[in-house]
Amino acid sequence: MNTILSLLALLGLIGLLGLVPLKHPVEKDRSGHIIRLIGISGLIGLSGFWFAGVGAIGAFGALGLWNHQNQKYARWAKLGWFGLFGILAILWHLIRN
Repeated sequence: MNTILSLLALLGLIGLLGLVPLKHPVEKDRSGHIIRLIGISGLIGLSGFWFAGVGAIGAFGALGLWNHQNQKYARWAKLGWFGLFGILAILWHLIRN
């Protein structure tokens, strides 16, 4: 089980894609502003240092690329949904304790 939780923590690295808009920002007139704000929750992935598997929430950071004008970046945003595995890990921690 620890191996699975460690792999979930690696999913949090997907959240680093959320840093791309710092260099290539999404145009202001593009829709999807609210879902891009969810990408900020990718910072919760830092909790993976303390709770195994919860770091997968960091994958939500990739949602910051949602509806980006560059289609390559916009496709990367879909990887952000791997953050749902982090929510499952949180529930597992809560039920187990």
